[in-house]
Amino acid sequence: MDERSEVNQADAWERSYWSWEVLFAVAYVATALLVLFNDGSAAAKIVAEAALGAIAVGYLGTGRRLVHGEDNETARAVAAGVLIALSATAILATTSASFVLFLACPLLFMLLDLRPGVVATTLLILLEPVSAVLNSGWNGQLLSILLPMTAILVVFSVLAGKFTSDVLKQSHARAELIRELESSQAEVARLSREAGTAAERERLAREIHDTLAQGFTSIITLTQAIESELDTDLSTVRRHLALAGRTARENLAEARAMVAALAPSDLATGSLPEAVRRQADRLAEELGVPVECAVDDALPPLSTAVEVVLLRAAQEALSNVRKHSGATRVRVRLSAVDGAIRLRVADNGCGFAPDADPAGFGLRGMRSRAEQVGGTLDVRTGANGGTELELEVPA
Repeated sequence: MDERSEVNQADAWERSYWSWEVLFAVAYVATALLVLFNDGSAAAKIVAEAALGAIAVGYLGTGRRLVHGEDNETARAVAAGVLIALSATAILATTSASFVLFLACPLLFMLLDLRPGVVATTLLILLEPVSAVLNSGWNGQLLSILLPMTAILVVFSVLAGKFTSDVLKQSHARAELIRELESSQAEVARLSREAGTAAERERLAREIHDTLAQGFTSIITLTQAIESELDTDLSTVRRHLALAGRTARENLAEARAMVAALAPSDLATGSLPEAVRRQADRLAEELGVPVECAVDDALPPLSTAVEVVLLRAAQEALSNVRKHSGATRVRVRLSAVDGAIRLRVADNGCGFAPDADPAGFGLRGMRSRAEQVGGTLDVRTGANGGTELELEVPA
C-alpha cells in the first residue's frame, strides 16, 4: 500500500470519529460542571471530579488509540475495566455524575464486543438508582422516577451499542476490503506489466525472424554461392556480392527502424505494392528463377498495421520458398476481394508438410500477426504440387 493510500484511509478514519470526540468533550464538560455546582459534600465532589479527570486523561493517553483501531484485546479489556471502575466511583460519589454515562457507554461499546459491552453498560446504568439511595436515602417518589428512566436508558444503551458495534464492524470490513482491493490492483498491475513484457518479446521475436534473420540467411546463402563460383564465374560472383551488400544494408535499415519503433523500412520508403515487388525481385535475383508478381491497381487505403502484416507474410512466404521448396517458378498475387485484401504466394516446389517443423516460428508468427488484425492464414499443398500460402485481412 503506498503512502497516499494510507493517508486517505487515515483521513476517512478521522472523519468517522470526529462526531464521537465532540460528544465525549461535551459530555465530560457538562458532567464536570454538574458535579461542581451540585449540593453534595466537598469530599464527594473531589472524588467525582478526580475520577472524571482520570477518565479524560486515560482516554487522551490510551483510550483514543484503542478506539482508533489498535488490535490489542488485552489492552482493550483493561481499558474497559478501568473505565467502569472510574465511572462507578464518580456515580457512587455523587448522583449528578451519572451524566458520565453519555460518554462511558459508547466508549465501552467501542472497546468491547457487543455482549460484554451490554453487560458493562447495564451495570453502570443501574448504579444511578443505587447512588441515589446511598446519597439521598430511600425516597419512593424519587425511585419511581429513576427506575423507569433507568429501564429506558438500558434499552436505549443496548440499541445504541448494537448500532455502534455494527458501524465499527462495517468500518473495519471496509478497511480490510480496501486493503484487499489495493493488493488486487497491485497484482493486476504486475500481471499487466508481465503480459506487456511477454507481448513485446513476442513482437520483437516476430520482427527479428521476419527481417534480420531472413536477411542474414540470404547473406549466408549468397556467401556459399560465392565460394563455389569464385574460381569459375567472376561475373556471377560480382552479382552475388552486390546482392549480399544490398541485403546487408537493408538489414541495417530494418534494425534501425526496429530500434526507433518505426514501420518497416520498405514501407517507410514506398508503398505496399512496391515493397512486395521488391521482395519478389530479390528472390528472383537470388535463386535465378522466374517470380511473377501481380498487384491490383486500385488497392483500398490500408492501416499501417495491416500493411505490416501483409509485407511480413510476403517476406516469410518467399523466405520459405528460398530455404525449403526447391521451386523453379513462384507466383505472388496481392488483390482486393470482397472488402478484404488477399495475399497469395504459390510455388511449384516440394509441397507443404505441416508436421515437418512443429516448433517453427515462421508460420506461427504469421498466423499470430494475422489474428491481431482480424485476418486468417491458410497454408496448403497446391493442386498441382508445390505450396500455396493465402493470407486474407480486412481492408
